[in-house]
Amino acid sequence: MKTITELARHPAPADLPQSLAWDGETLWLGSLASKRIYQIDTSDWSVKYEIAAPGTPFGMVSIGEELRVLCGETEEDFRNIRRLMPGHGFDTVFKLPCPDDTGSQLGWDGHSLHVSQWYKQKVLALSPNGGVTKTYDAPRGICGQVIVGNFIYLANTAEEEHGAYYLGRIDTTTGAYEDLALIPFPARALAHDGTHFYSNHRAAGETVHFSL
Repeated sequence: MKTITELARHPAPADLPQSLAWDGETLWLGSLASKRIYQIDTSDWSVKYEIAAPGTPFGMVSIGEELRVLCGETEEDFRNIRRLMPGHGFDTVFKLPCPDDTGSQLGWDGHSLHVSQWYKQKVLALSPNGGVTKTYDAPRGICGQVIVGNFIYLANTAEEEHGAYYLGRIDTTTGAYEDLALIPFPARALAHDGTHFYSNHRAAGETVHFSL
């Protein structure tokens, strides 16, 4: 199997970069260490805006002019999806609990949120009130998700600490999964800028821009 082609590596604005989202113009990144969200201008890798998250920002996705951030909250690590309005902050009322109180990465197909469950190896399409409308199966644990067209691209691995990491995709019309390439680092999150992908090499504190 071929390996992804790294185009660039950039230092994350905080340690333990975890979540990523592309809004059409800029990249958004969430850090496990700082528990903050950063808006990054990728032309010079400068931070344009940042804000504290209401929990640990495990996953994130852009929805038009807003973002949805999957947070682990309180000492019990309750998993909730929060609404972020750039320039205004987090909606203090909006809170969508994750199904089964588990989930890490988010995707958006233009109509529905999708939440991935690492250890259950599933991607769940959600209704506006958080109900599950469709379930997709993955062959391994899911550590990154982004939806492009009719495909859910996944960063995934069978062994978190020492195993291989893969880039694959699920065809939403058939539910079939296929491996596309190896990822030569323990990836966290996926974003797509319309041409290429981003992921985090969390342990190195870097965000990686890559292609197939």
